[in-house]
Amino acid sequence: MTTPVWTPAWDRTEGERRARDLFVATYGAAPEGVWSAPGRVNLIGEHTDYNGGLALPIALPHRTYAAVARRDDDVVRLVSAQEPSGVREVRLADAAPGAVGGWAAYVVGVAWALREAGHAVGGFDLAIDSCVPFGAGLSSSAALEASVAVALDALHGLGLAGTVDAAGAATDDAGRATLAAVCVRAENEMAGAPTGGMDQAASLRARAGHALLLDCRDGAVRHVPFDLAAHGLALLVVDTRAEHSHVDGEYAQRRAACEEAARRLGVGSLRDVADDPRGDAWALEALAATPDGEALVPRVRHVVSEIARVTAFVAALDADAVEAVGPLMDASHASLRDDYAVSCRELDVAVDAARAAGARGARMTGGGFGGSAIALVGADDVAGVAGAVAAAFAERGLAAPAFAVAVAAPPAG
Repeated sequence: MTTPVWTPAWDRTEGERRARDLFVATYGAAPEGVWSAPGRVNLIGEHTDYNGGLALPIALPHRTYAAVARRDDDVVRLVSAQEPSGVREVRLADAAPGAVGGWAAYVVGVAWALREAGHAVGGFDLAIDSCVPFGAGLSSSAALEASVAVALDALHGLGLAGTVDAAGAATDDAGRATLAAVCVRAENEMAGAPTGGMDQAASLRARAGHALLLDCRDGAVRHVPFDLAAHGLALLVVDTRAEHSHVDGEYAQRRAACEEAARRLGVGSLRDVADDPRGDAWALEALAATPDGEALVPRVRHVVSEIARVTAFVAALDADAVEAVGPLMDASHASLRDDYAVSCRELDVAVDAARAAGARGARMTGGGFGGSAIALVGADDVAGVAGAVAAAFAERGLAAPAFAVAVAAPPAG
């Protein structure tokens, strides 16, 4: 049997030590502090955020650690243990959309967006280390942005992030919503990735032991208890190693299709279709009657049905009927594969193999075109399901996937 490869999360002490050691080795002095932010897994609600819909992510125990110290000028110096290119240097005065490339755009973009919002943020030295898998659809970019955001908030006394209490809950959600919006602007405008706001909200506003029900129309959140272990279950994450990126044409095309569909239907967003008491039949029929509108029909059908699945998923959790979410996960994957066309061979193999090995439900998670899948499995079946998925990949000549077990972890801090 193929032996699964696991991607463990570092404990906070190890993560902070790694970032601090890199900072000292790079800059010859100690940082003022180390801050961190989690990646996320979205339980359900994919491609709904930029449509004003609902999403249900949890923060992962896997985090990005940022060791930071202020400078007396507007220079930002950056180094990452995950990048072999050494130290990069950018002047904030030169920062503008399109002016900074690569991973530095996510860091400098946060400082730029804070300054654009009127906050007096200056230069800084930064060292990054992370156990959030890059390109795995687990929001390594939002973890990077959020770790920098809470660091700059603390160093410059902006008063937005508050603290994280002993129970793993943020003390100032409104301030964190503001920081999340800053991070979204950094990703959209500086890094050029046309994502919605779900990832940043999860990293900054999640709560340990809970899923974050995020209403992407008004930014409202509700923390829904999420303790699979109490039900003898676990959430297995499969990093397919089929790397994805949001800075590409496919993601932008899906978003543009949804915006065009909303325009043709005369609604502000596809959330309005989901909330319409007539259901979605009228919208699908109206779109089909427009020039080339047939191509928009499956995109809208996915978004509307996915919003409904989020509502049903939360209702199952509220009713302590966790097993009922499995079929919702299966239906979500089918919709993402067939109607939204964002799955790929590796994701489908992972989902199918997990189900065949006994998973109660499985789906791709994240933006798609690669990345990760999740499977709801019995707590005693984690190793067996992971082994079956690894074997399915090996049989098909695919690169070996990596695995993790997701629990709802604390937010950035």
